[in-house]
Amino acid sequence: MDDVGTVYLVGAGPGDPDLLTLRAARLLQGAEIVIHDGLVDPAVLALAPESAELVSVAKRRARHTLPQDAICDLLVREARKGRDVVRLKGGDPFIFGRGGEEAEACRIAGVPVEIVPGISAANGAAAAAQIALTHRDAASVVSFVAGQCKGLSEQNWAGLAGKGRTLVIYMGVKTAPQIAEKLMADGLAPDMPLAVIENACRPEMRVLRGPLAALPGLVARERVKSPALIVIGEVAARGDAFVAALAAEAAQ
Repeated sequence: MDDVGTVYLVGAGPGDPDLLTLRAARLLQGAEIVIHDGLVDPAVLALAPESAELVSVAKRRARHTLPQDAICDLLVREARKGRDVVRLKGGDPFIFGRGGEEAEACRIAGVPVEIVPGISAANGAAAAAQIALTHRDAASVVSFVAGQCKGLSEQNWAGLAGKGRTLVIYMGVKTAPQIAEKLMADGLAPDMPLAVIENACRPEMRVLRGPLAALPGLVARERVKSPALIVIGEVAARGDAFVAALAAEAAQ
């Protein structure tokens, strides 16, 4: 096929446009068409030229603008028109972003594809809350899991969290009660520290802390909404609040 465009699977990072990679920003600024997820911040989309076509394929827990197969077909169809396609995804395309599925669809169709990594939601949220996902005194293992996966009660999460480990849960707001119950049933202590980070790297960001057993009540009481991440492990008791407490103690 002649004049086939390239599909760029671009990580939009956790929200703040200043956290885009240079490659991502340059692709956006020269974009002909941007096919974006719903969680991409408007300030990031504003980097695209006025002439660019912006197409939302937002997903919201069982309410999809387009099903995944249709998104893949859209990418291929637009590239076959000779257009370079910027497929913009929150965080990193290959961490719970279905980037693997879209890259495979392009390759099967003979459409060139390039992956442009982004700062993941986990890395961005942890940095904004000053929570080190690994720490010599607290954690040498990090695991990422999807909190809305099918068959949550059947998943074996034993060993993913506990002493010396950090567990980061994506998409876990709606299933917070089941997550807490599941982790405690798999042996995690009810008083294990956790942090819920809502709207990371944005002006309205909140960091809420508590023990594992209190997770369902915390989410309900504070009316936590997506996007939000749950960080579970000893490192969650550190971060910005921990440093502030140490500074206050030192000042006495």
